[in-house]
Amino acid sequence: MVKGVDTSEIRQWRSIVTLIVFVLANILVLWPFHMPIYIPKSLVNLICRLAVKLRVIPPSTHHAILHDNPRCSKYFVKVTFPVNFITAPLIADLFLLAISAIGRQEVYDGTIGADNIHPIDIMVFFITLAYIAISIDASVANIASAILVSSNPTNLVLAGAFDIKFIVYTANMIVPVVVTAVVLFPFLLYVIFADEKLIPSKIEMHSLPEEARAQRPVNPNIPYVQHQVEDAENAGEGMTLSLAYIMNPFLDKKGAMFGALIMSATLITLLALNAASAGSGEHPVFWVTLPAAFVMFCWDLGFGWLHRKETRQTAAHYRREMERARAERARFAAEYAETSQDKSEPDTETVTGPSSPSDQNTLHPRALSTLPSPQMEPEKLEAGRPMATEPEERSTLLSEARKGYASLERAYEWLQETFPTVMAVMAHLPFALVPFAFAMFVLVQALVSKGWVNVFAYGWYHWSKRTGTVGSIGGMGFLSCVLSNFSGTNIGTTILLSRIIQAWKEINCHDDQLISDRTYWGTIYSMAVGVNYGAFSTAFSASLAGLLWRDILARKHIHVKSHEFARVNFPIIAISMAVGCLILVGEVYIVRDNSPYSSFEKACPNN
Repeated sequence: MVKGVDTSEIRQWRSIVTLIVFVLANILVLWPFHMPIYIPKSLVNLICRLAVKLRVIPPSTHHAILHDNPRCSKYFVKVTFPVNFITAPLIADLFLLAISAIGRQEVYDGTIGADNIHPIDIMVFFITLAYIAISIDASVANIASAILVSSNPTNLVLAGAFDIKFIVYTANMIVPVVVTAVVLFPFLLYVIFADEKLIPSKIEMHSLPEEARAQRPVNPNIPYVQHQVEDAENAGEGMTLSLAYIMNPFLDKKGAMFGALIMSATLITLLALNAASAGSGEHPVFWVTLPAAFVMFCWDLGFGWLHRKETRQTAAHYRREMERARAERARFAAEYAETSQDKSEPDTETVTGPSSPSDQNTLHPRALSTLPSPQMEPEKLEAGRPMATEPEERSTLLSEARKGYASLERAYEWLQETFPTVMAVMAHLPFALVPFAFAMFVLVQALVSKGWVNVFAYGWYHWSKRTGTVGSIGGMGFLSCVLSNFSGTNIGTTILLSRIIQAWKEINCHDDQLISDRTYWGTIYSMAVGVNYGAFSTAFSASLAGLLWRDILARKHIHVKSHEFARVNFPIIAISMAVGCLILVGEVYIVRDNSPYSSFEKACPNN
């Protein structure tokens, strides 16, 4: 084995446990589940009482958890704990801390930063830029996002780890990405989706009724506007309403123009400052995006405040419409159930005896002496119980206890009605990315400190020695694409592979000669191609965008199965990676040579 980087620590039991925990955490990210936990009823009661006092939940929820919940036994309450991309890496970090496999230094390096990778800077940059993008409703595809460093966190990690200027990164990635898109389009059109059922040769546009076309478009971020569409879709009545929001959309032209100006100025400033600086980490990128996001935030606040009267009137109108529609559906359902019961009564009159406990929780249409009204408490409407069936004392107690919670509800609704854009953007910001990314950074740092990254780097060292530039580009492209599906999304893959390449550089510092310019940069940019293209490969969890896409489709009642997703995407990702890596090989052979990628003093400052 080549002398240099120490790997002796992998023989310790904590190092072995660290590797096992890392693998298990990534498996749980790939296949999430809900774990049942049985909590003593007295403890649940205490927590719920505290939550009610703090106005976190209403009293009705407290009562439902302890009495109406079918999973509640005499002494225990069954709750389900989600084990997913947020909780699994976090639990893994806590476990490693508990057994002293990692300590303060690993947590610090995984959050503040080490070796030119600064997680906290990346997260602030990503969230602030995401606010501007969501505010103007702008988004891009994964292939196109490979061109710009600012497009996603994986590119930020990669550029920071190897001190790549933004403009240099774009110059090296634009040719492989554009050629991939050009080659992929006819392949998708004439091979993958050649069936007339998938992409018809002629599309007949739906037409809105005259009444719908004449209506003024309404901002969907206003409370109750979008709820009306969702309620109608769930009831099978939402075709016209959904089409209206697509074919007659609300357009905030002033806000869009201002947001586009802010976004353009931000990206241009980022490129200019990064190109002018001596190193990529000289000035944190969020120094540009944070003020820009604050300016956009102030614009959204001011726009909402100036139009608050109109917005509140619209919200009140749609609230009344939604309540009327729900009352109508409840009335029709009650009438239908009563008619059905009347027809079946002659066959069931002779049945007598005490009712079972399950019967007491069953809605009988005859108990509905009055129609459900909008003024009825929502939780009672959902449970199907009219107010008259509840004891008067408990109703009084609930109404008094609900006052505090209702005040929070009213405050939140007031914010939605006054600042609809701000509240909508806040609800869609990818905050879940923050704990996931930090936890993955810490996990990879644990592998670094326990010597496993050095072991992987030795394996890559021997592979690159044997296969040269072409093998390095193909091998790294394959690894980065595949690991995106099995290593905590493409973010976790980028973190891990960046550390491996950094260790690979260190190993070569103790070798007879440094890595060639072609092999070094070909490896780095093939990783960039792999983690960007791998985001849409064979698993939803290959990227957070894939998970979000699946959730959005599910809310629209479109359910995509995992095996179907993999079956359709496999030939697409195979063609994309083959074309991207092939073009990258040609590019590095044209613009680079076999000289060392850097001087020995710069490449190996510690030797």
